[in-house]
Amino acid sequence: MKKIFTLLTITCSVAVFAQDEAPKLSISGTVDAYYQSYLSTADDSTVLNDEGEEVPVAFGSSFADETGFALGMANLVVSYEGEKTGVVADVVFGPRGDAAIGGYNLNQLYAYWNVSETTTLTMGRFNTYLGYEVISPAGNFNYSTSYLFSSGPFSMVGLKADFDLGDFSLMLALMNPTDVNNNTTGGYALGAQLGYAGQFLNLYYDDEEVLGFEIDYTGGFDLSDDFFLGINGAYQVSDDAGFYGVALYPQLATSETFTIGLRGELFGLHDDEADDLPSVFATTLTGSYTVENLTIKPEVRLDSWSNSEPYVDNDGLASDSLSAFTIAAIYSF
Repeated sequence: MKKIFTLLTITCSVAVFAQDEAPKLSISGTVDAYYQSYLSTADDSTVLNDEGEEVPVAFGSSFADETGFALGMANLVVSYEGEKTGVVADVVFGPRGDAAIGGYNLNQLYAYWNVSETTTLTMGRFNTYLGYEVISPAGNFNYSTSYLFSSGPFSMVGLKADFDLGDFSLMLALMNPTDVNNNTTGGYALGAQLGYAGQFLNLYYDDEEVLGFEIDYTGGFDLSDDFFLGINGAYQVSDDAGFYGVALYPQLATSETFTIGLRGELFGLHDDEADDLPSVFATTLTGSYTVENLTIKPEVRLDSWSNSEPYVDNDGLASDSLSAFTIAAIYSF
């Protein structure tokens, strides 16, 4: 899920141990690359964007938008943990990182203070708490990303407080408007998250109309020992317009090393002053095979739009659908 990374989710691969003390320094990260080929059009097909410029055909979601062999990103996470305080520096290089972080090659950079056993304060840049998917490909089941992920915020800069309330958890945050390192609007954003038993209700609001207001539900259920169902739904509005969507993530583990999963997503735009706005139904079938720290993900994706023809077919004619085969390699350490 697109949850804020903590030291529990960036567990160490390399650690420095002091005598009779817990680990202090940890280093982890990922490297990913992929190959992609379109099934419904030529790999070198182009379309005109809103500015009338000729651009390559691509899905409307973030990342994995090139054909042939392509790079994702290299990700290096260094953390230092004291008795009550710590710091995390998460550095990224490559196209996936460039598209997500908005400068400085920093995915995350924050310090935290465990004020008590139930309260933690964090200040700096941290990944967003909204949504099911995350920037790092190692944190997602599907390699390509959803429209909900691509439309929602990637990262926040600000101060947040996490509270452990027993069966419940609560997060409250004061931040710059989403996806900026510096406050260029003069305004601020408020965030909140309420969690219970692996289900999270997320809220975001800024009065600068950068993102406006968004409500998001993220969760999932283990329906059996081998079958998991993830769920994400969101509604966003800014200046009487925005997006809505819901995505389901059924995943079946067929062995200790292989899992197959499907992402089915309905995503659309809304506007109080417009009718018949575009919407898309995107279906992504992904396999995940793991050998030691290496994960291979073959994937087939089909996006079908209503009230829009953003693609071209094999004859070069406008089309409402695009399909592709992708295979990705992700190494985690």
